[in-house]
Amino acid sequence: MPEHAKTDPTDAGTFRPDAEPPKRTGATFHPMELDDFDFEDHLPTNCSLDDPITLFTQYYNTDMIDAIVFATNSWGDRHLYNTTQILETQTLSSPYPYEFPVLQNGSNADVGQFPMPKCNGFTLEEATIDQMQDALSKGTLTSVQIVMCYLQRIFQVDEYIRSIMELNPDILEIAASLDEERKNGHVRGPLHGIPFLVKDNIATKDKMETTAGSWMLLGSVVPRDAHVVRRLREAGAVLMGHATLSEWADMRTNSYSEGYSARGGQCRSPYNLTTNPGGSSSGSGAAMAANIGMFALGTETDGSVISPAERNALVGIKPTVGLTSRAGVIPECHNQDTVGCLARTVRDATYCLDGIYGPDPLDNYTLVQQAPAGGYVQYLTSKSSLKSAVFGLPWLTFWQYSSTEQQDTLLKLISLIESAGATIINGTELPSREKIINPEGWDWDFGSTRGYPNESEYTVVKVDFYNDIRAYLSELNNTDIRSLEDIMQYNIDNVGTEGGLPGIHPAFAGGQDGFNASLQSGGKRDETYWQALSFMHRATREDGIDAALLNGGGGNEVDILLVPSDLGQVTNVAAQAGYPLITLPVGVNSETGMPFGLGLMGTAWSEGEMVKWASAIEDLQLSSTEPEALGLRRTVPMWLDYRSRNVPVNNV
Repeated sequence: MPEHAKTDPTDAGTFRPDAEPPKRTGATFHPMELDDFDFEDHLPTNCSLDDPITLFTQYYNTDMIDAIVFATNSWGDRHLYNTTQILETQTLSSPYPYEFPVLQNGSNADVGQFPMPKCNGFTLEEATIDQMQDALSKGTLTSVQIVMCYLQRIFQVDEYIRSIMELNPDILEIAASLDEERKNGHVRGPLHGIPFLVKDNIATKDKMETTAGSWMLLGSVVPRDAHVVRRLREAGAVLMGHATLSEWADMRTNSYSEGYSARGGQCRSPYNLTTNPGGSSSGSGAAMAANIGMFALGTETDGSVISPAERNALVGIKPTVGLTSRAGVIPECHNQDTVGCLARTVRDATYCLDGIYGPDPLDNYTLVQQAPAGGYVQYLTSKSSLKSAVFGLPWLTFWQYSSTEQQDTLLKLISLIESAGATIINGTELPSREKIINPEGWDWDFGSTRGYPNESEYTVVKVDFYNDIRAYLSELNNTDIRSLEDIMQYNIDNVGTEGGLPGIHPAFAGGQDGFNASLQSGGKRDETYWQALSFMHRATREDGIDAALLNGGGGNEVDILLVPSDLGQVTNVAAQAGYPLITLPVGVNSETGMPFGLGLMGTAWSEGEMVKWASAIEDLQLSSTEPEALGLRRTVPMWLDYRSRNVPVNNV
């Protein structure tokens, strides 16, 4: 075997291209060079020309692959395939455990098993960005190989959970270009070569469609990348594709199947496929939970990042409104919309946040942001920092509405945090809670429920949507959808797929009552609108979160509020305030198998401090060896009821 075709003794068969392949003449190999070049001698021992996928993933080199493609496609009578080889390579002799879930029996009859094979010797399942970058820097892994392994993961599991709306057809070329940059000594940063997904309401100016899950926007052409996407491309991240979502980010109706869209179908959580996966960034959450990609972008108006994150045992960061640009994002409410991150660790979610925040002239809310120089990674810390922490528990405001099981589990973690040196102060309440908290659960129209539409979040949202969606649609090319009226008429004309009338489609029981409410508002910013906006800001900010953090003053202030992030009331308040919220994975419901988390709630622009405390708590979770602490962290999915296909999903 030639010297440059050595295998790594620590990983038999892993090819290491230590020397140059044949020189190129223009765009292709010179024919004489092909004639003189023995491809078989330049392959690893476990790979051959009739195994192109293994060849591509184990020995990626642009020139070599070009030569292989040229050789296998152009040699005619010198082709190395024969009929037997072709047939053998198309049949699967070992379907278990990777390609098909092994059917269980007894109490595990409905439990799916979807283990993830190693990627060129690297353990990709539950890997972190730092671990991946270490392998990339050592040359034991390439971005192309990572992408190929994630594609294999998608083929393995996504038929079950429908987390992917569309794959980027340029993904391999992008990864190859970034590998070439790395080879030439240029590494853009911690996201260089790292695959990610975006929710299908975040515009990408490429060959993919941006549709919010609806067929009506298929074929429309966006004017530019969303600002957050452009920032990630510049950081060297690899855009794998668009994730599924609840259609129109849940704005279309107030009675729906979470995670369903006409174009994407029903997204499902790999923890329990029959149950609400969290939304509206459902695919972003399900994909990360299933180890499809390293991080994903979601959007939140009220709960749409935090809910899918905590219901899929993920870290979710919902930033202050204005920290991340909404330009290029299909809108819902400019007063509350924000773009956030979902990942499996705090550090990875923070890398994502660093990759997307910053001012954007196309979103004036970002021009007043208070963000640190050098990003948020600098705030990551360890459990030792908890010795100086002071955390508040707003028990009457939030905790009392959490289930007994969640309270018991979360309070075990609170006790662990306290044992690490933190001070816990109970009863740090929001003074305005009676006017903004519905004891029954999530309610963005609680003002109207009480008889005061001028104190309702929904009053603002439905007016903003009417105007904001028209502005977004006006910039699209190649579409006749230009207004909310056009959207609603399409849904009626295509009622079988889009459920534009109530009671027709099982995923859209309410038809499009949310759109109709927005239509009835006419987009008029009248006195009721401005009163409602003023009320919700005051009630959730100075009379709400800020007052709870102040805790009466006089030295009694707390650093952040710790809350059960599974509660809709928590996301209601943070959304109306426009304040940041982070969720950490903690436990799993004993009946449904669905995860739940601990939330960290802070004031505007406090992401640095929140990342600090989130990373300290996570370090405590992961480093604790006490038996009672071992279950207080992210756990991998059980794929319960993996053969079920109920629509609507169960809201439990």
